[in-house]
Amino acid sequence: MSSLSFETNETLKRLFQRFYREELANLAPEERAAFERQFEQRFQQLLEENGGEPFGFADLIGFGGEGVKPFGDLPYPRVKPDFDAAVIPSQLHAAAELYYIYQHERMKVFEVIDVLRKLFQLGRLRIQQGPGARGLYILEKWRPLRYTRRDRMIAYKRAFNYGQGPTPAGAVVNRNFHYQFVAFMSSMAQYTRDLTISEVIKGSQQIDDRPYGTIASIQRLGTDLRYALDRSSYGNILALTHEIGQYLQTSLDLLEAPDILKGFDANNKWDVIEIVSQRHLNGHAPLSQRSKMAEAGRRALEFIASNDFATSIDIDVFRAEIRPIAAYAEAWIAAYRMTSEGRRFPGVSDQLRWSVGLPARQAMRIPA
Repeated sequence: MSSLSFETNETLKRLFQRFYREELANLAPEERAAFERQFEQRFQQLLEENGGEPFGFADLIGFGGEGVKPFGDLPYPRVKPDFDAAVIPSQLHAAAELYYIYQHERMKVFEVIDVLRKLFQLGRLRIQQGPGARGLYILEKWRPLRYTRRDRMIAYKRAFNYGQGPTPAGAVVNRNFHYQFVAFMSSMAQYTRDLTISEVIKGSQQIDDRPYGTIASIQRLGTDLRYALDRSSYGNILALTHEIGQYLQTSLDLLEAPDILKGFDANNKWDVIEIVSQRHLNGHAPLSQRSKMAEAGRRALEFIASNDFATSIDIDVFRAEIRPIAAYAEAWIAAYRMTSEGRRFPGVSDQLRWSVGLPARQAMRIPA
């Protein structure tokens, strides 16, 4: 099949637009929504299928077999957009898991395990031959972590710009992660809030047209997060996440051992973490908030990793996908506002206005 010329391509677009307008006008309102997306998809498919034979710069300047052609007869230079898909999913999923690990780092889980190992070695922990004692012996004997605390700090710094870890010379640091992530969570929360309000109070001739929330902010922030995480999570992030994730799971299981629970008169592992942190680590972290941020943040980042944020997505499909994630976003925001760094969070509306370019003072003056 030969390529569509520039002039033919433009004519086809004008004819399709006229056909599109006339045909939709003849359809009943309840049928229009179903057909308009099918028309658009079919037109885009027609243009892509008629890409035709390769046409290079040599053909453009007349070195091809047909010599120099008028501009109107030249093939239309249709370049396929692929930026949004140019990421490595495994890196993004590793970043989601690394975020979960980071929140447990903030809960002092790794420090608590180190304290228990030292207490067991010094004979200050009254356990002998139970599963907890055996687990601590194995950790002490094998020293399973190749990646040290310093390596973890570097990984958090590179992927999220969190912590005070050193930045290796020449490494890419995702300096805007937290701003973009908070804005993404805010945009999802704002969308579902608008959706709920519109379904309750906004009238329409068609019941399906009531929601008016926009998905553009979610798609833009999600795409930016995908790109930034992809370019900062290369190197050893994937291997480190696998190893530290396994070590974290082993550590959490160990803290549930009956003899360790009995040794601290604790009901569960979180009691052990709190007691050890209070006695040996100058106070405990906000476990409730951090645990919820870990769960909800990882789920949101997994959604970002698996979603290409296509502009042409069906709005009904998008709503179905976003509803469960928006619940995690609301939970993350509620927990974040109770942490030391989140107490200055201005609220979903102000945060979203700031993220799309309004100065902070001006955004906060606009009524919600």
